[in-house]
Amino acid sequence: MGPGDLSRALAALPTKTDPRLLVGRETFDDAGVFRVSDDLALVQTVDFFAPIVDDPFDFGQIAAANALSDVYAMGGQPLTALNIVAFPTSELPLDVLTQILAGGQEKVHEAGALIVGGHTVVDTELKYGLAVTGRAHPNFLLTNAGAAPGDRLVLTKPIGNGILATAAKRGKLSAEAQRPMLEAMKALNGVASRAALAVGARCATDITGFGLLGHMSHIARASNVTLRVDLDSIPVFDGVREAVRAGSTTDGAKRNAEYLKDLVVWKKGSEEDRAILFDPQTSGGLLVCLSPNSAANYLSRVSGAVVIGEVIERGEVAIEIQ
Repeated sequence: MGPGDLSRALAALPTKTDPRLLVGRETFDDAGVFRVSDDLALVQTVDFFAPIVDDPFDFGQIAAANALSDVYAMGGQPLTALNIVAFPTSELPLDVLTQILAGGQEKVHEAGALIVGGHTVVDTELKYGLAVTGRAHPNFLLTNAGAAPGDRLVLTKPIGNGILATAAKRGKLSAEAQRPMLEAMKALNGVASRAALAVGARCATDITGFGLLGHMSHIARASNVTLRVDLDSIPVFDGVREAVRAGSTTDGAKRNAEYLKDLVVWKKGSEEDRAILFDPQTSGGLLVCLSPNSAANYLSRVSGAVVIGEVIERGEVAIEIQ
């Protein structure tokens, strides 16, 4: 669901405060955080979606990595997960479901967590994901509200996998060209999360369905800052620009663009660039806000991480692209 529609759907719902609720839905963070004791908080999230790749095992891995990422984005460590399955039993053999669940379980185990059950329904469209519970220390969280002017913006994975996945579905992307995208989507964000905490970060988000700019806007709002982005420094998967030119864009990108139309000023950038920065991602990287000294330390710890901009005092818009 697009961020605009979601915001409108939630607007009429009353909120209930509780001192134990450290992070709720108000800041559009990646997961909720509930304090259990002075040194323990639970991190909770849920994520599921229809297949974006053909191979069921790969799909299970990607969907699980995507759901686990929300816990990592809060500075948490996954503990347990529940499978969420919608499966067309009359159209697909059960072996497909077995492979999906096996892929998801492999990633959950890689994260050091356990699958403890789940829920299935018969549906006309296949969907899979996880509800994940993790742990964190209440005093060492990564949230949307922790950015400060002077921080550097560090991105840990390239963007554009929504566009490439669309091209692959249309038969316009070879298996060889898909491989870097698939490996990135399967990669857990655990190392990136633990490194952020180790260097003293307090602000991060993972880049998923709202696209790079959508998730940036949530940091800008929650932290009351503006994010200034160096367009040329943003890492993009090979083949993305060619796929955009061939028409492989998504409805999700259009919804993200509509939501952000008054929140972003483009000092440079083509329509192609806009399509990429609005592109919904699946199991994308972390965007971490770090002081200059911490950023240098972080880059030495996380392979592939790139500085893509900086945090400045709040201006007239949430994001400046230059």
